[in-house]
Amino acid sequence: MALEAVGGSFLSSFLNVLFDRMASREFVDLIKGRRIIDAQVKRLNTMMFAVNGVLEDAEEKQITSSAVRKWLDELKDAVYEADDLLDEIAYKAFRLKMEAGSRTFGDQVRGFFSSRNPFKKGMEEKLDDILDRLEDLVKQKAALSLRDGTGDKPSSQKVPTTSLVDESGVYGRDDDKEAIINLLLSDDANGNDLRVIPIVGMGGVGKTTLAQLVYNDIRVQDFEVKAWVCVSDELDVFKVTKDVLMEVTSLTCENKTLNQLQLELKERLKGKRFLLVLDDVWSVKYTDWEILQKPFMSGAQGNRIVITTRIDHVASTMQTVPALHLKGLTDKDCWSLFAKLVFDDGNSSTHPDLEVIGREIVSKCKGLPLAAKALGGLLRSKRDVEEWEKISKSSLWNSSNDDILPALRLSYLYLPSHLKRCFAYCAIFPKDHEFEKEELVHLWMAEGFLVPSPADKEMEEVGDEYFRDLVSRSFFQRSSGHHSYFIMHDLINDLAKQVSGEFCCRLDGDDSCKITKRTRHLSYVGTEYDSGMIFDGIYEAQFLRTFILMEWSCIDNEVMHDLLLKFRQLRVLSLSQYRSVTALPESIGYLKHLRYLNLSTASVKRLPEILSTLYNLQTLILRECIYLAVLPDSIGNLKYLRYLDLSGILIRRLPESLSGLFNLQTLILCHCKDLVELPTDMARLINLRHLDIRGTKLQEMPSQMNELKNLHILTNFIVRQCGSNIKELGKLQHLREKLCIWNLENIVDAEDALEADLKGKKHLKELELRWNDDTANSALERGVLEQLQPHANVKFLSIVGYGGGRFPDWVGDSCFSNMVSLKLSGCKYCVSLPPVGQLASLKDLSIAEFGRIEVVGPEFYGNCTSMKNPFRSLKILKFERMPKWHKWISYIEEDESRAFPVLQELYIRECPNLMTALPSHLPSLTILEIEGCLHLVASLPRAPAIIKMKLKDDSRDVLIKKLPSELHSLILDRFYSSDSILDRIGSFFATLEEIEIRNHDSLKCFPLDLFPRLKSLRITRCPILESLSTCETTHENFTSLSSLEIRECPNLVSFLKGRLPAPNLARLLLLGCSNVESFPVKMLLPSSLTSLKIWDFQNLKFLDYSGLQHLTSLRELEICNCPKLLSMPEEGLPSSLSSLSVFLCPLLEQRCQREQGEDWPKISHIPHVKVNFHKIN
Repeated sequence: MALEAVGGSFLSSFLNVLFDRMASREFVDLIKGRRIIDAQVKRLNTMMFAVNGVLEDAEEKQITSSAVRKWLDELKDAVYEADDLLDEIAYKAFRLKMEAGSRTFGDQVRGFFSSRNPFKKGMEEKLDDILDRLEDLVKQKAALSLRDGTGDKPSSQKVPTTSLVDESGVYGRDDDKEAIINLLLSDDANGNDLRVIPIVGMGGVGKTTLAQLVYNDIRVQDFEVKAWVCVSDELDVFKVTKDVLMEVTSLTCENKTLNQLQLELKERLKGKRFLLVLDDVWSVKYTDWEILQKPFMSGAQGNRIVITTRIDHVASTMQTVPALHLKGLTDKDCWSLFAKLVFDDGNSSTHPDLEVIGREIVSKCKGLPLAAKALGGLLRSKRDVEEWEKISKSSLWNSSNDDILPALRLSYLYLPSHLKRCFAYCAIFPKDHEFEKEELVHLWMAEGFLVPSPADKEMEEVGDEYFRDLVSRSFFQRSSGHHSYFIMHDLINDLAKQVSGEFCCRLDGDDSCKITKRTRHLSYVGTEYDSGMIFDGIYEAQFLRTFILMEWSCIDNEVMHDLLLKFRQLRVLSLSQYRSVTALPESIGYLKHLRYLNLSTASVKRLPEILSTLYNLQTLILRECIYLAVLPDSIGNLKYLRYLDLSGILIRRLPESLSGLFNLQTLILCHCKDLVELPTDMARLINLRHLDIRGTKLQEMPSQMNELKNLHILTNFIVRQCGSNIKELGKLQHLREKLCIWNLENIVDAEDALEADLKGKKHLKELELRWNDDTANSALERGVLEQLQPHANVKFLSIVGYGGGRFPDWVGDSCFSNMVSLKLSGCKYCVSLPPVGQLASLKDLSIAEFGRIEVVGPEFYGNCTSMKNPFRSLKILKFERMPKWHKWISYIEEDESRAFPVLQELYIRECPNLMTALPSHLPSLTILEIEGCLHLVASLPRAPAIIKMKLKDDSRDVLIKKLPSELHSLILDRFYSSDSILDRIGSFFATLEEIEIRNHDSLKCFPLDLFPRLKSLRITRCPILESLSTCETTHENFTSLSSLEIRECPNLVSFLKGRLPAPNLARLLLLGCSNVESFPVKMLLPSSLTSLKIWDFQNLKFLDYSGLQHLTSLRELEICNCPKLLSMPEEGLPSSLSSLSVFLCPLLEQRCQREQGEDWPKISHIPHVKVNFHKIN
């Protein structure tokens, strides 16, 4: 069943916004006294109420009725026009207010429709046109059988699930299955009789399948009672109770009250251990959940309920343990699932051409099992390559929507009206586009999608709620690459595209859509080769509201001028990376509806004055406009501006008029590296909630910062000379997230620091305290730090440049149980460390530049009696640049409890005098790096879990790493001592898979026979190296070795004269064997070789065919900088070669010239030939 645009999906919330606008005082005042306009508006109101009543019924019917779908599209188009007109009226009213000078607002609005107003006739005509369209649509209601009133819940033809599963068709869920079973079988540490385990994920990801696997596992058969109930809707207490009872008794339970059902169920479960699966729960009220649970409490201990849901909120309402968020399958598992359906026994070897295409198709599934199964079923009987290629190049929705669409459409249909508008708008994003929450909320706000909250919430807070709700429902997922970014699964992206229909379009290469008169939102993914011609088709969309340039663009000024002239209804204009011009066209002044303007990284050098007439502008982003150095004073006219991002521009000062932007909530100035001053009247920005001034040259804060009482985020506060302004922080009680206080050396009275009231700021999570100069007053600095104690909720604390001799008692106090990160740096007068070992949640500790610390001892671990293991949560520990530190005393109690039980990473850098051993037992350590600590090389801890070890100082550089195969790699560099590091790492011999040795002056023989699993060996600049084996004539074959590189080892002669005992070697590179005249000798190289590179053989004259003729697998031969090499072998080169490269070999290059060279007949059969970096074949 194909799904077209769900046109009525967001019209109800859209109409509500229009109703609110027409009821506003400003609008009523505006039309007062204008009989014609007043009558038209009342008629418009009536028409919209008439259609609003049937929207829910129309939304259901449009899925199967093309006539209803067409009606909804026409209605949406008309409502858009009405909204544009109302917005134009509101803009005109505000412009008159701004420009009329001493005239009263009443005079302005009465003059709005006067004979001097050029828009009078146009306004009335537009209203008449819209009214005629709406009246016609209202008349069609009866013909379409649309009913007034609230429609039913979204209907679904979905067949109820059962507990049966074919396990042979399930792939990639072993780990998830084990995690759920462990939760089912393990005891509850909290003593709960009932454990509820949610499985959460987007539609089609395999939640039900996982629940079925668990339900049928032999290990859960010990449950005396098992029941499977498919909910597939809001959790109805009566229905679910009846279904559970029917599962338990196998009897029908008709004509019974809820009380009778629950009493009987309680009796049936009494004293028994049961497992219940509630599959596909969409919504639940906590009170209903409480009622449903009551009969379950009569069971024995160890009862379990597994629920599956797409919605985080449902999981959080019902769960007793954290939910399992189910991810997509890997490409490998997805392919296995697909191949099992398509090929006999899942074996694709008989159809290699189809396998290549099939893997491309599977990659489009992005790990969604439902999509892989649907496509597999579609292609099961097809063996024609062209049909497979057609599927590969088409949308998955077009290929297999019978299965995929209904599953994902349900998620959309269950959205409340306001979220449907927001989600459908996301169709403008290309697939795999990463977006930030803040970015999307501002776009929604600009388009008017955010419905004002009766709880007096700011629009940004409403947008945050909408966004979190869509994340909770799996429409958005966190990006795996950037944690602060989000993406949509490709199929969710396709869903947005389908439900938005022709109202949202993308110009995106092959993924472009048709632009029509109804198109309101458009994004363009530019390429280097696009020209202005590509925009010819978009002029059809004359009422466009959104135009976003995605990624790089090459639009020139003339094209942009034309676009702005044409699209005067724009509310969103994003010209990010608009690098083609240095000035915005003056035509931008026509965009009177504009709410959102993004010019980030554009090449503009100035902003036109006409920009100040865009009175509706709410969001202005000028991030990294590096050629922009001045803002016009007229920016103060943008009275509705709420968000201003100037980060990374070269501005030195902000215009004073900026202080008049009373609605401004966010001001981003981070990395404005030339900014030296803020406006003096910043205190007037009473609605400011976010001020980011990181990376600027500001030397002080404006006065009266304490007036900005709504500030939630203040990244930096700079203490000015005499230091009293720190008291202004005291009244900023809403501060949260991160705060860095600079120039604490300017405080002259510690009591001023007390008035900052950091201890009262319970929402502050990250605090950095910085002294940037030496006061030479240790007692004062300790007093200041004493008074800057934060609230116990703080999680991240940094203290930099502190000049006291000791830390106050609060630093390291166990009351800071939430602290997870602590960084102490540049505290050059401290003679001891604070007792940070007693911080129960501390995971990351960094200590640097403590110039007077000599011993780290008992004080470091603390003496809190409740802490059996100091640093019990610490995972990362760093010591850096501590020149006098020479002793580290380990912590071991009589009961042998030890510190650092879970420490995973230990870094010690530039501590040249540290001599005593590190803690001897670190059971969880995986990474150890010691740099600039020569005396510590011989005192390494026992660390059975190590995956990376680095030892680096003036004479050595050793790196051991665990590879994905669970084996290790070893890199040795700069060994000028006679000690053999190989003797010290004997425990790694059996697991080493990769070895690289550089600059080892004492290595004479590399013991290849000691490394049975070695796959890759690289040896560089080892001047006395003679052989690769401890035995002169070894008969052992090194079957694992597949890659060998030897560079600049002039004495490695015996190797070149014997036989290389590596029967599976595939890649060999030799560089700098200057004493060799003929290469290779007969049978030196194994026949398995596929790539041979010969570089810098200064005396090589001949290639020996007897050593090449048996290389039947050789594909690549590269010869570089062999100036004496005369010619190719007379017999030619192996016929298997597909690539030959000859560089910096002047004699040979002449002979290899195409057609003319003497050796050309010997190499002409090779498909790819390069001579002196030029491809000649």
